[in-house]
Amino acid sequence: MKTIDVNCDMGESFGPYTIGQDEAVFAYISSANIACGYHGGDHNVMRKTLEQAQRHGVAAGAHPGLPDLLGFGRRKMEVNPEDVFNMTVYQIGALQAFASISGISLQHVKPHGALFNMACIDDGLAQAIAEAVAQVDSGLVLFGLAGSKLVQAGRKAGLQVAEEVFADRTYQPDGSLTPRTDPNAQVEDPDEAAYRVIRMVKEGKAEAVDGSTFPIQADTVCVHGDSPQALAFVKKLAQAFKEQDIQIKKVKEDWPTESKC
Repeated sequence: MKTIDVNCDMGESFGPYTIGQDEAVFAYISSANIACGYHGGDHNVMRKTLEQAQRHGVAAGAHPGLPDLLGFGRRKMEVNPEDVFNMTVYQIGALQAFASISGISLQHVKPHGALFNMACIDDGLAQAIAEAVAQVDSGLVLFGLAGSKLVQAGRKAGLQVAEEVFADRTYQPDGSLTPRTDPNAQVEDPDEAAYRVIRMVKEGKAEAVDGSTFPIQADTVCVHGDSPQALAFVKKLAQAFKEQDIQIKKVKEDWPTESKC
């Protein structure tokens, strides 16, 4: 039976602002990427989200982003590898502290938004993130866009890596995500998303916006938690996986380390 991890960006609310449908979504995922206060989240939300993950049996991971609440971490910033290393350490450390007092061990780290996209194509930024994760805790799994420089840097740093695919985003022929500024950047139909993901998991193929296909490794699939359709997407994926005999599992659960590193 094939397996897949389902991850979602969680804990992105802050102060009086509610983002996403976290409590409902938790029932359908296996891994939660928890915002660490830079692009979203705050100290209260971080602790609450960790407790929600623990209650639902969902693995928790740090979701470090650029320091840009106004832009939700999705705007590029001029940052150098030292900036990125230190901001990654800072954010992982903040979530680790809350996890520690709650008796929770973090499973993974997945960069957010523009930081994620920049690190997928920039060797220096990718290396900075991978080294930050490795130096904080080499047992953490690094999530990165399938086939990207971030995945390569994680392996080079000796980390277990999960190659990530996306249910709600479209792809370019080179395997990169379509920029959000493009009108075709997002998949709006849950049925279409499920079809695409099933093909990625079972056939190892993804379809680009021009209709071409390319090989892809799908270890974990992401649904963006801030999307109004997040709950509909995770429900549809859960149903489709069941119908196709694909089991949802956390990235560290019954995965041979040698095949993922």
